[in-house]
Amino acid sequence: MEQQRRTIKSYVLRQGRLTTAQKQALDRHWSVYGLDFNVDKLDLAAVFGRSAPVILEIGFGNGESLLQQAVSRPEQDYIGIEVHRPGVGRLLHLAAEAGIANLRVINHDAVEVLQRQIPDNSLDCVQLFFPDPWHKKRHHKRRIINPAFIQLVRQKLKTGGQFHLATDWQDYAEYMLAQMEQADGFSNTGGKGHFAQQTDRPPTKFEHRGRRLGHGVWDLVFSKN
Repeated sequence: MEQQRRTIKSYVLRQGRLTTAQKQALDRHWSVYGLDFNVDKLDLAAVFGRSAPVILEIGFGNGESLLQQAVSRPEQDYIGIEVHRPGVGRLLHLAAEAGIANLRVINHDAVEVLQRQIPDNSLDCVQLFFPDPWHKKRHHKRRIINPAFIQLVRQKLKTGGQFHLATDWQDYAEYMLAQMEQADGFSNTGGKGHFAQQTDRPPTKFEHRGRRLGHGVWDLVFSKN
């Protein structure tokens, strides 16, 4: 059943053309910031050379928001997962320019990374910002938020760890809220039936553009019991 479910991807792999800077960043900086996908569990303390809170972001896009977090919070370690290589190349370029040491990148399917590489009870926060809403009803089966995925995230979070979600689609926001509140093992930090009112999430370029167009943004923050 699990294998059948994973044939339905929550994304479409669009291998956009790499810019020269992105390709150079992948060639030069992957050995520093990149983590190759494999079936062995990561030793996160060994990966970063220290024991610190670890935040994992799924689908970081062009990486600017994730980079901002890593730069402004050097006491925390960050892992970003993204399937699109241009975005990975851009984040590597930005990370190298900033000279930070608390960021690692995985270029692979996030569900498989969580299943195979991330140890249980190891993450302080999982971030999922502006996932594809798959707004047409016939595509809802592609939405990454579903009961199995929520429990996979819960398995990887430490007790008290947070699952932070954000979307600019109200329908998807309400869907995610319902899915999370039905899930075992989580508590809504904003109160039952409510979205998070304030978060320290840095806005993304995508979000700035949406707000200029009058789009709302909804955040959800759930804590693992």
